[in-house]
Amino acid sequence: MDRNRTGWGDQVFDAVVALVLLAMGLLGTGPAGVNEGIGTGRATYPLVAVAALALAARRRWPLATLAVVTAATTAYLVLGYPYGPILLSFLVAVYTVAAYLPLRTAAVAGGVALATLLVHVVVGVRPPGLLGAMPAAAWVVVPFAVGTTVRLGRESTARSRVDEARRLADAERLRVAREVHDVVGHGLAAIHLQAEIALHLLARKPEQAEAALTAISRTSKEALDELRVTLTVVRRDEAADERAPAPGLAQLPQLRDRLAGAGVPVTVAVTGEPRVLPVAVDLAAYRVVQESLTNVLRHAGPATATVRLRYAADELTVEVTDTGRGPASRAGRPGPGYGLAGMRERVGALGGSFTAGVGPGGGFRVSATLPLEEAA
Repeated sequence: MDRNRTGWGDQVFDAVVALVLLAMGLLGTGPAGVNEGIGTGRATYPLVAVAALALAARRRWPLATLAVVTAATTAYLVLGYPYGPILLSFLVAVYTVAAYLPLRTAAVAGGVALATLLVHVVVGVRPPGLLGAMPAAAWVVVPFAVGTTVRLGRESTARSRVDEARRLADAERLRVAREVHDVVGHGLAAIHLQAEIALHLLARKPEQAEAALTAISRTSKEALDELRVTLTVVRRDEAADERAPAPGLAQLPQLRDRLAGAGVPVTVAVTGEPRVLPVAVDLAAYRVVQESLTNVLRHAGPATATVRLRYAADELTVEVTDTGRGPASRAGRPGPGYGLAGMRERVGALGGSFTAGVGPGGGFRVSATLPLEEAA
């Protein structure tokens, strides 16, 4: 057994157990002998003391402890002394081996302890045959079964903790992947569109191409800044966290300007009374708008977009519609894509609802309802 697994608290507890069993042995062995009509001898109390005090090291050296306790208990019984408190020390030693050692090692040690203990039956000190062997077997089987049950329960709990830690790590990786996808995907989509505009205008209208290149520079810097903030939050770098706020609806004006620079006019309409939102809701709402507008850039063709924010007492509704080609263009893409699935997962994690499909007047519509009380 790894000694490092035994802390000072365990050592103190084991020492207390040893002292309690020592006191019980010294005080209870004499009355036990009177009840059985068996006297005690010179070696009685030293053997009781050895068996009890050995338990002070039971978790540091369980096999050695069991060997010492078994030897002292067997000698005690072979000398014809009465069944008494010394057997409690033996029970604790067997339990410890079963509770802290691998099953095969504990089973071998328990078998050897039982065989050794049966010597007092073989030499004729106690009732011979099955009548004498049954109590000795119970002294091993019962604490061994209890110790094994405790060990299996502890191992099951440890496995559950490992599984939970792995699940949390997977969830964290998914969250990071979703954040990076939203930031990088939006930035690259805007840059791609602006670069195409610049290439188209470079020969004929260089002054407008210069404006597009300036927009590319600004968009790439904003995307890098947002990515840096996202990774900072993941690393929980408090100093950097103070330098730049986490993304939220307060950044909608910059997002709108970025889309306008890429050729997609965006209108923002707010109903209800805007207020400070829980951080998770604020981030989720912003990411839904950002990813929806990124999809407009990628798939809608020449279009305009409208972002509607509806503040209610207990929820926030985010709706993004466009006047583009509608869901047919989305359906034509290879694979289902991650954007809509990522938005649905993000909203669902907060207990909200999410829909996406053809808009009421054509185009595409994304709607997310985020509960405020549950998120808070």
